[in-house]
Amino acid sequence: MDILVVVLLVIVVALVFDFTNGFHDTANAMATSVATGALKPRVAVLISAVLNLVGAFLSTTVAKTVSSGILNENSKGIPHITTVMIFAGLVGAVLWNLGTWWLGLPSSSTHALFGGLIGAAIIGSGVSAVNFGGVISKIVLPALLSPFIAGAVAVVATFVAYRITRMASVRGAERGFRHAQTVSASLVSLAHGTNDAQKTMGVITLTLIVAGYQAANTGPQIWVILACGLAIALGTYTGGWRIMRTVGKRITDIQSPQGFSAETSAAATILISSNLGFPLSTTQVTSGAVVGAGLGKKLASIHWPMVGKIAIAWIITLPAAAVVGGLSAWLASSSVIGLVVVIVAALGGGTAFVLLARRKPINRSNVNADEASRELATSDSKEN
Repeated sequence: MDILVVVLLVIVVALVFDFTNGFHDTANAMATSVATGALKPRVAVLISAVLNLVGAFLSTTVAKTVSSGILNENSKGIPHITTVMIFAGLVGAVLWNLGTWWLGLPSSSTHALFGGLIGAAIIGSGVSAVNFGGVISKIVLPALLSPFIAGAVAVVATFVAYRITRMASVRGAERGFRHAQTVSASLVSLAHGTNDAQKTMGVITLTLIVAGYQAANTGPQIWVILACGLAIALGTYTGGWRIMRTVGKRITDIQSPQGFSAETSAAATILISSNLGFPLSTTQVTSGAVVGAGLGKKLASIHWPMVGKIAIAWIITLPAAAVVGGLSAWLASSSVIGLVVVIVAALGGGTAFVLLARRKPINRSNVNADEASRELATSDSKEN
C-alpha cells in the first residue's frame, strides 16, 4: 500500500485516539466540581474543552519525548518502527480507551498509547526496538510516583482547608470553596491539554519522521498542534460522563474543600511534569489526588473496592494495550488484506463498546445520581 495512504490513515486514527482521550479524561478536570455542584455539567465540559485547546499550545516537550524518547533509533535518528506498526499501536490504544470508558474505569490513556506502540514495535522490529531505559524513567517511574505525590499533597491541602475553616463550618466557607473550584478545575483542564494533547502530537510527528516527511529529532508542526488541540477539545466537550461519575461519586464522597484540594494538587503535579517532559497519566494523578482528599478529611470514607478496581486497571493497561497492538501489528504487517482486517476489526470493536454503553446511558442529567436512582431512571425511560 502507498506510504502516503498509510500515513493519512495513521493521522486519522491518531486524532480518533485524541478524541477518545478527551472524553475519557474529562473526569480528570471536572468530576469533583460537578459532584460538589460547583459547576453545572454542561458548563464544566465547555470550560474544560476550551482550556484543553489552549493548553495544547503551551508546550511541546512531552511531544518530543513521545516521538524520540521511547523507541531506539538508527544512525539517521529514525526510530525502529514503521507507519503500519504505529497504526497498529493506535488501534490497541483506542480499543482500550473505549472498553474502559464503557466500564466507567478511569484508566490511563497515556499507558494505553505507549503500550500499543511498544507491543507493535516489539512484534514488528524485535525487543531491541524499544528503549527500555526511556520507558522506565519517563513512563514507569512517573506512573508509580505521581499518584502518591498528588495524593500526599491533597491530604495536606484538605487537612489545612478544613482546619482553617473549622471543618467548613465558617459562614460562607462552602460557597467560597465552590467558587475556588472553578479556578482549580480550570487549571486541571489547562494542564491536561498541555500534557495529553502532546502525546498525539508526538505520535503524528513520529509517523511523519518515519515516513520521511519530516526531519528526525524535530518537534510537531503547527498544523499538528492545532489538529490535536481541536480533537482533544471536541472529545472533552462530549462529556465522558461514565468515568466522571466514577471519579466524582464512587471513590469518596467529595465536598467542595476536598474538590478544591484534589484539583489544585493534580494541576500542580501535571504542569510540573509537562515542563519536565514526562508524559504523565493525568488519570492516575487525579485519582490519587481524589483519594488523598478523602483521607485528608476527618471521618471521610474511601470506597476501597472501587479504588482496587481502578488500581488493577492501571496495572494491566500497558500490557493489555501492548498485546492488542502487537497482534494488530503482526496481522497488519502481513499484507494489505491483513491491514484491512485490522481496520474492520477495530471499527467493529469500537462500535460494540458504544452500543453496550447505550444500554445503560450516563449523561449530564444523571451523572450525580446514585446507582439505584440511576437504574430506576433508566428503566423508566425504557418503559416510556
